[in-house]
Amino acid sequence: MSAQLRETAGELAELLWREHTLYRERSGTVVIRGSHVERWISLSPTGGKDQVLIRAGRILDGGTTAPARSETVASLAVGRGELAAVCRRLLAETAAGPAPGAARPPKSGRSRKAGARRTGRPARGGRHTGLTSWLVILAVLGFVALYVRGVAAGL
Repeated sequence: MSAQLRETAGELAELLWREHTLYRERSGTVVIRGSHVERWISLSPTGGKDQVLIRAGRILDGGTTAPARSETVASLAVGRGELAAVCRRLLAETAAGPAPGAARPPKSGRSRKAGARRTGRPARGGRHTGLTSWLVILAVLGFVALYVRGVAAGL
């Protein structure tokens, strides 16, 4: 099944995109990556005879793949053109939604400054200075006190 899946994926890749990368994962899944269109398609064996799970997703800015946005099960017995049509439909569904990481309108009435980005960290619970910051401040004060003591002892 693995050899047939790789051969099918190679033929589909040629039908879908001129520029593509084809690779096989350890699980036996074959992935077709179209970096120029920022999309990917994967074909996985399902356990059923001549059936394959086809999943589609996006490629993020850093080159990593986002989780699949759409998937379906198809038969390998159908022609390559029909499989390509299924893949194109999944890719269209993937393209229809908002891009991962796309700016969403703020929940409050305030708007964000241009270029400001959230880091994904949870909001602080009312503290302005964290424990680590206090430890650094205490260490710096300790070094200053030792320096002052050394200078005073030298006089």
